Amino acid sequence: MRKSNYLKLTVAIFAIFALVLSACSNSSNKPAASNQSTASNQPAASNQSEKPSTVEITDAHGTVTVPVNPKNVVSLDSRTFETLSDWGIQLAAAPKDVMPADSPYVKDDSVQNIGNHREPNLEILAAADPELVIIGQRFASYYEEIKKLVPNAAVIDLNFDVSEKASTPGENLVNGLKDSTISLGKIFDKNEEAKQLIADFDKAVEGAKSAYNGTDTVMSVIVSGGNIGFSAPHSGRVWGPMYEIFGWVPALEVDGSSSDHQGDEVSVEAIAQSNPEWIFVLDRDAAVSSTTDAVPAQDVINNSPALQNVTAVTKGQIVYAPNDTYTNESIQTFIEVFNNIASTLAK
Repeated sequence: MRKSNYLKLTVAIFAIFALVLSACSNSSNKPAASNQSTASNQPAASNQSEKPSTVEITDAHGTVTVPVNPKNVVSLDSRTFETLSDWGIQLAAAPKDVMPADSPYVKDDSVQNIGNHREPNLEILAAADPELVIIGQRFASYYEEIKKLVPNAAVIDLNFDVSEKASTPGENLVNGLKDSTISLGKIFDKNEEAKQLIADFDKAVEGAKSAYNGTDTVMSVIVSGGNIGFSAPHSGRVWGPMYEIFGWVPALEVDGSSSDHQGDEVSVEAIAQSNPEWIFVLDRDAAVSSTTDAVPAQDVINNSPALQNVTAVTKGQIVYAPNDTYTNESIQTFIEVFNNIASTLAK
């Protein structure tokens, strides 16, 4: 064989060999590339960003599984109305008769009126076919009845007045408002908003606590129907738990005190004789739309002959809760009350 032909044959053999190696290399690489693409599209990766569809909520009766962002929500708890409204949560029904007149839910005709806690129209609740019913305070006694009416709904009772987590009224109020806010944040995917409310609440508590000098005597009252009732330390409506929270020195203590919505029957003369340096007032009638002709609490206090020489009156050391407090004991209300106490006591 000639040398030139031999060289040509050798070059051809090497070329064929190179092509075979290249083909093998490409065929072995293709599945690896395909596998990488498939792995990047696996459902497990996308699931990591998905939010849970339900949450576990601990209420007054135990643990309840609640859908996140439920449809057809019914709330009967006056401690939740302002929070839900601020978060833009639509309600299917609510007890409009025991809600602040200026509540967006009261003005919204699409929100069915269940009435009040004395004679509620629970048929409206059942007809709403809710996914979630929130119970608390006034409607707590209807818990079992409501669960039977809406067996497919999640029913939570945020009535922290019966909570076993706290041993004192002050702890009950503070922990209850915080826990309820956290629960609502989880349910309606408003966790950041809930955290901010709690931070504002904690700040308001510290502000009111710091503003009190630790020695001035305090009297708390409820004005209803033109009468002045005694809101007792620890047990009294709205004000009672604050004696513990802020370390207030009570001007008067009586046996057998209660949390009656109109206050305990203690004579105005007895209140005057205790000569409080501060008076804190809840105007019950201002929050009840059926008593629009009621005398404002401030007028009742100012025009009471027995109180005219009391230190709190002569020095103008009187704090009034927001007018809607009796029907709106939300965390926002207490933030407002505590901030008002702080600013007034600090003067």
